[in-house]
Amino acid sequence: FFSDLHIPANPLEEYRGFKPVVNLTMMVRQLDQAKLDGAMICGDLARLQGLEPDYEALAELVEPIASKFPLAMVLGNHDDRANFLKAFGETQKGAQPVKGRHVLAIDAGPVEIITLDSNVQANSTPGFLGKAQRDWLKERLAKQTKPTILCVHHTLDDGDNSLMDAPRLFEIAKAAPAVKAIVYGHSHIYKYDVWEGIHLINIPAVGYNFKDSEPVGWVEAVFSPTGGSFTLHAVGGNLEKNGKTVTLKWRN
Repeated sequence: FFSDLHIPANPLEEYRGFKPVVNLTMMVRQLDQAKLDGAMICGDLARLQGLEPDYEALAELVEPIASKFPLAMVLGNHDDRANFLKAFGETQKGAQPVKGRHVLAIDAGPVEIITLDSNVQANSTPGFLGKAQRDWLKERLAKQTKPTILCVHHTLDDGDNSLMDAPRLFEIAKAAPAVKAIVYGHSHIYKYDVWEGIHLINIPAVGYNFKDSEPVGWVEAVFSPTGGSFTLHAVGGNLEKNGKTVTLKWRN
């Protein structure tokens, strides 16, 4: 899992002393050597407005891994849905029939991963799933028996820039025993929480952190029917937790 790439068309662009293109280049080398079954990006693929040149730059940067294993992508608040689908739509496997949204259902061995689309419009910070997507998810989960991981870009608290219908998402997840964890990004923070037995996993940013106390990098996940282990691979920022693994047990 990795998130918040913020890739610009200009490879020299930087923020807080980080160059997103350099960070992703280092990370792709690690991913290429890690012998993964697949990878998931939790949103904010493009720098700010989801411009076509941003996605063209991203496609070139991830080509070494995208040509070897499935690379699923979630839309964030700095992404443009139309431009994204033009660049990557054909590469996204498991697309679901949710009108006007980019939603995937992915068989990941011991678990299923469902990605959700919380994008409202490019460069508008808050997120929203909407009734149609929530209804689809509720119906899908009612039939689900395999342990399921939900992935969405926005944070799940009650902040003004978070997922506005997070309480309704929590209601749906709580009522579906198959849901074991929700993975998200947006905050540029790396942390683990639990709510009603559901693990909440905040993936760190790739492009840059907002605070020096946070790492920049990716998280390697290994799943089983009963739980998962998550190992941080930091390429910058705070390296204190680099290489450390967090092991989680799924709720019954």
